[in-house]
Amino acid sequence: MATSAAGTTVLTGARVVLPTGTAEGGRLTVRDGRIAENAPEAGPDARTVDLTGHWVVPGFVDMHNHGGGGASFTSGTVDEVLTGVRTHREHGTTTVVASTVTGEMDFLVRRAGELSEIVEQGDLAGIHFEGPFISPCRKGAHSEELLRDPDPAEVRKLVDAARGTAKMVTLATELPGGIDSVRLLAEHGVIAAIGHTDATYEQTVEAIDAGATVATHLYNAMPALGHRVPGPIAALLEDERITVELIDDGTHLHPAAFQFAYHHAGAGRVALITDAMDAAGFGDGRYQLGPLAVEVRDGVARLVEGGSIAGSTLTLDTAFRRAVTVDRLPVEDVVRSISANPARLLGLYDRVGSLEPGKDADLVVLDADFTLKGVMRRGEWVVEPKLD
Repeated sequence: MATSAAGTTVLTGARVVLPTGTAEGGRLTVRDGRIAENAPEAGPDARTVDLTGHWVVPGFVDMHNHGGGGASFTSGTVDEVLTGVRTHREHGTTTVVASTVTGEMDFLVRRAGELSEIVEQGDLAGIHFEGPFISPCRKGAHSEELLRDPDPAEVRKLVDAARGTAKMVTLATELPGGIDSVRLLAEHGVIAAIGHTDATYEQTVEAIDAGATVATHLYNAMPALGHRVPGPIAALLEDERITVELIDDGTHLHPAAFQFAYHHAGAGRVALITDAMDAAGFGDGRYQLGPLAVEVRDGVARLVEGGSIAGSTLTLDTAFRRAVTVDRLPVEDVVRSISANPARLLGLYDRVGSLEPGKDADLVVLDADFTLKGVMRRGEWVVEPKLD
């Protein structure tokens, strides 16, 4: 049960990951839902929580997420969307962007309006449109008959329907209208993401020069890296203007491919995402991803027809633990990739993404094995630590 954000909570004894590095035996003061300056005396009503032997890191920020807890962000009711949001919060994602999948334009326009209301009430951080402006050659788990070229007028229609809450649009920028749509999005402060693309290296460079800044789930749904025909992966990894999304679930990427991209781009240019669908935090079974049927077995989601990977069942606490324990990345680097980088991209770094005075008290408590033990959002415990 969440506790009130009113009053003061002092977290002591943990390894606290700050923008300047890790503070051993750190002290973090939370007051009225925000991180406060530490003071020698917190006040007589302050609650002190001893987190010795634990880590405290910023709340996770997921900029590419289609749902969870059995609920879809693309088609669910308001209550179902909130169920998905709560599911991911319980796994440390205190800031989540709702990603849609390809559908009829009229449906997506209506959906943008519905999701924008949930953003406005503070439960979502924005909307990401993944499709319908993607390549039929690299459609993945998107309905081919609903795909279309990225006509700037239609892209603008979706952005307008979101009433200022659109954060990102994934495009196959090599399609007719793609470059003009990138420019349109950049002019409106919306991230243009290159993904589900069959672009060449040269076409990808052109899109980056036009204003694209993100690679949607790098490697997945795009041509493989080649030594004579390098394709989009080389262009996206080499350009300092691009942040690459990576899905670290052990299914979407071989560990060597993950580490190659991570070390080539560097911690400052990676955003760890889930690309989660309804089954995240819920279990195996049959699901719908837009109009397409999905079977989840042993935690891996695939289309019933064709067998393409259909999103993930990943939660970001698992991605964090895997990045540290399997990929052997420094904790501070993982914090940048799972919190600070996406917060900056989304224009939210003034409020979330790091543990600094004045920001929302969004944080995650992990034990020595990097297993989640607590989650706080805006000063309230979503998962209250039960410490031995």
